Amino acid sequence: MKRILLLILVCLSFLACAGQAIVSAQVFYDTDQVRYAVIPESPSPGDPVTIAINKEVKEAVLIINGRQLSKTPFMYIPDDPGIPCYFAAILTIPNTVTSQSAIIRINDNAGLICEIPITITPKEFYSETIQFNPANTNLVSGHNPQRDIESQRLWQILSTTGDQIYHTGRFVLPVTSTRRTSTYASRRINRYSDGRSVTNIHAGIDFGIPTGTPVIAAGAGKVILARMRIVSGYSVIIEHWPGMYSLYYHLDSISVQEGAIVKTGELIGLSGSTGFSTGPHLHWELRINTESADPDTFVNRPVIDKNQIIYKIFNIERTDPAPAGSGRRNNTSNRARR
Repeated sequence: MKRILLLILVCLSFLACAGQAIVSAQVFYDTDQVRYAVIPESPSPGDPVTIAINKEVKEAVLIINGRQLSKTPFMYIPDDPGIPCYFAAILTIPNTVTSQSAIIRINDNAGLICEIPITITPKEFYSETIQFNPANTNLVSGHNPQRDIESQRLWQILSTTGDQIYHTGRFVLPVTSTRRTSTYASRRINRYSDGRSVTNIHAGIDFGIPTGTPVIAAGAGKVILARMRIVSGYSVIIEHWPGMYSLYYHLDSISVQEGAIVKTGELIGLSGSTGFSTGPHLHWELRINTESADPDTFVNRPVIDKNQIIYKIFNIERTDPAPAGSGRRNNTSNRARR
């Protein structure tokens, strides 16, 4: 009798292990065959590009004319039970490149996994000339040690790639107003009161709004910076995805503290005209691995478009029940998987 019971227990243990193996195969099946999704498939200058793949890999590298222009790590994306898991990365097509062919190179720790050809489509940007009064001219002229410290700190933040995912859905606009006084990547000529002229590219979107207008977080994330700066005035920076930050400049006041976790749509401050500013407005910016990206992109589509990714990689049709603008924090450190 004991032998029979022992045999039954062994059989049950074997079936349980087999069941776990089947579930594991459903989650990570067919990983010997590289399958990927690129969204969008034909990006324009300034567009963020989401790359998803069914294998654990290290990084995606953008190559144009044989030159590496940007690089970004892949992150593990857990999903719902019964739906395969995958890895995703986000990089930006620089807004200075022209329409041409490019390559996204996928590497793991051992080297090249595959190369994905893409076509960069043309895009026109506006041009504008802005006159600055003596006060603004003095703000950016000459040597200022504090301004240099703030600039170095900003670059340190934008160059940091963490391991937490706070937001994968769509962004919402940071203000309700639709009045825009400057567009993303507009080509600018800044004319200063001392006679100097400087050309640059506007890294974000300016909303012309009255002082005191509520400003909300475009997506869920962690507040990395919330303080006064010489050039950008009262400023807030939020991390949404490893290496991806939204920036809110020239505020009149700040409603959040550094280190706070905010939800999509949460009040972060009131608009103003502090710092290097010609009038009341909000400057809204998106940076991905230091490169400026068009923030409207993730208003129009999710950061991680799960439905498209799962269909393109695994040929599974699904409808994500999560509402637009939702974010879900992934508490599992992606770095631990490296």
